[in-house]
Amino acid sequence: MSVGLRRLRAVGVLLALAATALTGCADDFGHVRLTIAAGNEGGVYHKLSTALAEAWTRSPGVAPPEVEKTSGSVDNLRLLRTDEAQVGFSAADAADLERGDTGHRVFALARMHDDYLQLLVRADLPVTELAQLEGLRVSLGAPDSGVQVIARRLLAEAGMTDRLKVQSLGLQPSVDAIRNGTLDAFFWSGGVPTDAVTDLATTVRMRMLDLSDTLPALRERFPVYGTATLPASAYRLDGDPAGNLLDGGPVVTLVVRNFLLVNDTVPDDVVEALLRGLFQAQPALVSASPVARSIEVRSAIETTPVPLHPGAMRYYRDVKV
Repeated sequence: MSVGLRRLRAVGVLLALAATALTGCADDFGHVRLTIAAGNEGGVYHKLSTALAEAWTRSPGVAPPEVEKTSGSVDNLRLLRTDEAQVGFSAADAADLERGDTGHRVFALARMHDDYLQLLVRADLPVTELAQLEGLRVSLGAPDSGVQVIARRLLAEAGMTDRLKVQSLGLQPSVDAIRNGTLDAFFWSGGVPTDAVTDLATTVRMRMLDLSDTLPALRERFPVYGTATLPASAYRLDGDPAGNLLDGGPVVTLVVRNFLLVNDTVPDDVVEALLRGLFQAQPALVSASPVARSIEVRSAIETTPVPLHPGAMRYYRDVKV
């Protein structure tokens, strides 16, 4: 065999190996199976989970993740610890509350968006502050939800724990109960505006309560929370600058950070690839929910009290946060 022919064959082998390597890289994550613990259908967690599942199927090319409807943060954490889900959303306070040694360890991928506690009451009731809810029918949120953690803490701080007719309803059941007259008020923690609240306020006059009297003591006990002022225009009709949907003026309320989490079954290289896919997919996430506009690399590392996954730390070092 001539030297030239041997050289041509060698080049052919190298090209074949290169093509195989490239094909292998493209298919590296095709074997990865993920379930995302996604919260209430129609809520921000669920909308972002659905968008992420579609994005991650494209890049890094994992098998289409299953989006699991759940009650919220506490339920999501339970699923992560039992490995019934490998990815999930949680509010920071619930994640702090649920830290422990049982089951799989939970790590953070990223800080995502902030939620606002919204205590909504029928505007035809003479209620303008928390104490005036005494004796009324109030939903604290679904069982195993993050909003119920906040609501119970807030009521305990205000000395109101046993002074309400408590129900445990998710967002949409709370909205339906307000409409049919079987509920007076409900707690919700989510982005502003939340579609279900907007829809409700177009048919039933609602008011959001100011919580400034109770928040300082609550934050001293639980530093994981912040505060914010929501303007009267937080809920309004599209295109109508004067069309505020809620009665009253601006309100001071509680803010809680939200994290995207994984459990310890997810390898470092998969975590890195999921994070790359997440930030590449931000336009799609914003289309799913406007709260995704706040997702950015520099603030994504702020996940205290939940430690970042080792693969996430490697990703953030590589992008030089």
